[in-house]
Amino acid sequence: MEVILTSLHYVYLVFIILIIAFMVMKKDTSLVSLIGVFVLGLLGTASLSKSLMGVFNGLIYATKELMPTIFIISVITAMSKVLMASGINEAMISPFKRFIKNYDMAYWIIGIVMMIISWFFWPSPAVALIGAIFLPIGKKAGLPAIGVAIAMNLFGHGIALSTDYIIQAAPKLTADAAGIPVGDVMKASIPLTIVMALVTTISAYIILKKEIKSGIYKEELQYAKEELSEENELEVRFSLRTKKLLALMMLIFFGADIVIMYKAKLQGGDATALIGGTALVILSIIGALAYKKGVFEKVTVHLVEGLQFGFKIFGVVIPIAAFFYLGDSAILDIFGKVLPEASKGIVNDLGLTLASVVPVNSAISSITLTTVGAITGLDGSGFSGIPLVGSVARLFSTGLGSGTATLTALGQISGIWIGGGTLIPWAVIPAAAMCGVDPFELTRKNLKPVVIGLAATTIAAMFFL
Repeated sequence: MEVILTSLHYVYLVFIILIIAFMVMKKDTSLVSLIGVFVLGLLGTASLSKSLMGVFNGLIYATKELMPTIFIISVITAMSKVLMASGINEAMISPFKRFIKNYDMAYWIIGIVMMIISWFFWPSPAVALIGAIFLPIGKKAGLPAIGVAIAMNLFGHGIALSTDYIIQAAPKLTADAAGIPVGDVMKASIPLTIVMALVTTISAYIILKKEIKSGIYKEELQYAKEELSEENELEVRFSLRTKKLLALMMLIFFGADIVIMYKAKLQGGDATALIGGTALVILSIIGALAYKKGVFEKVTVHLVEGLQFGFKIFGVVIPIAAFFYLGDSAILDIFGKVLPEASKGIVNDLGLTLASVVPVNSAISSITLTTVGAITGLDGSGFSGIPLVGSVARLFSTGLGSGTATLTALGQISGIWIGGGTLIPWAVIPAAAMCGVDPFELTRKNLKPVVIGLAATTIAAMFFL
């Protein structure tokens, strides 16, 4: 598995470090990312014109990749506009109020429900379902929007996606690459997942609780309570009975989606599309009842508002996504064949190189698999690099004489927690957008708990080898 690193690999690594440094300093990374795309193009093609074209084409590529997420966020936002205008959102959340009395209950209930739904349908469609229902009630219970986003993100894109016990796409990819049965990877992941889940979610909860008690979210939470109680400012007046019936209709529609997704085995983009189409139908039905003859104009207004919100949220992220996508196959689409023949992509090449230069023992093997998983997760998909994780796990377990499944599971957890994602800004966007928080701020909030969790999980893995 010998890999030849070129100047492109080293420059890409330098810009990753720069981007992370800018994030830590709470500075915008868009310009740094665009410069990175240009410099990589210049090194790879030796052409100024192709480099300039590559910067623009990189934005186009990133936008195409992110478009399904942009649209589901926009459509759900458009639907929520008519719900808020008519007070139906309040009727929807009222049944949950008896269970969520404070922010402690809100954090854990939102997270656990998100995890369960995500196991069956993956996190992206789950965010739309959970966010629309639980964000208002969470805020009213004293959990700030960032807290709701953290709970959905860690339990959904972290625990559920990294284990993928129901759909089994992730363990299948890693198991095939490692040359072992998928059941072995899933079994080995259970103790590691328990450690990662408990350490990360409890760490995040403790940090969040301290911040809430300090009063930094006091103004936001007070405004949320006032906003939810201002029925007198509703644009559309429905009777309480009508609001409850329409809320029930929504739950039936989305419940039917869940059944369809399960029966038809829809996942990822297909599941998201089903949720999005249902949201548009709900927007149209409630809009027709609420606005009567003005339905055509008002539905258009809400759709435009949703799209404005979606592109506003994603606008700051598309440039950085354009850079990180170059770490995978996107570089071939944007700049052509600029890597060596044997290259598996910049990110995978870096991971393979790391694996080939470290000694083999249980401690080093565990640390290396966590690091390789983290590196492959930097492209933001979480899935593109995990076959490499399986290959590296097999390589190290051969030297150790055992532990293939444990190392494979560890690398899978690391790659998906980071790239799938809780630490890559554009990967956290669905949760951030649904909660109306800055994706970079959500990334920063996740950083400490996830790093602590990965450290604890890596140490735990050493004892299972």
